[in-house]
Amino acid sequence: MEHRLFYCTDIVEPAFDLNSEESGHIVRVLRMKPGDEVDFTNGKGMLFHCVLTHDNPKACRFEILSSEPGKDKRNFQLHLAVAPTKNISRYEWFLEKATEMGVDRITPFYGKHSERKVIKTDRLKRVITAALKQSLKTVHPVLDEGVSFTQLINQPFEGQKFIAYIDDGVTLELSKAYTPGENALVLIGPEGGFHSDEAAAAKTAGFVPVKLGPFRLRTETAAIAACHTIQLLNY
Repeated sequence: MEHRLFYCTDIVEPAFDLNSEESGHIVRVLRMKPGDEVDFTNGKGMLFHCVLTHDNPKACRFEILSSEPGKDKRNFQLHLAVAPTKNISRYEWFLEKATEMGVDRITPFYGKHSERKVIKTDRLKRVITAALKQSLKTVHPVLDEGVSFTQLINQPFEGQKFIAYIDDGVTLELSKAYTPGENALVLIGPEGGFHSDEAAAAKTAGFVPVKLGPFRLRTETAAIAACHTIQLLNY
């Protein structure tokens, strides 16, 4: 039987109820019965092994049999700030893959060269949740509402801060600049890249300009490359 992982933010011991939407899916679509055992995560790094005790399609009840930290719980935080792509499906692809790899927070931001100035985070959050369940992760990334570039670089952050900036003067690789075990915030610009004024402002705000390799990458590819680099250096 396929291993399923369910997501519920309101898990409390020793038992909890699901909302009508999730309950209807479990009873009418999956046809689960009392006594069936499944795993849940609260999205905060915990895994719960549960048994269905009441199969009410409007309010299922599960009893917690055991709980443990998820295998993807980390001792560092990865925050990716990524400008939304003109084609939103590419941004959704990034969210899906970053969730699979492991990321704690994602902040969309709008820069001088951004072609997309509006995003609907409700849909994007559903993409993240689906990827979380499919990849059996227990840490649900936080997706912020979109902010301006200025707001972004002035937010407090405890850890190492990087801006992926394509320029002849930038020779430091992210893989060489990042210290494993440290929290990391990485800025990834829009299709048109960062304006030189933005790069200068980020540097003043404590961001270290880095490159992600020898080639020019699309926004969503660069974001995944940064995510993979930080994860690889920590494992």
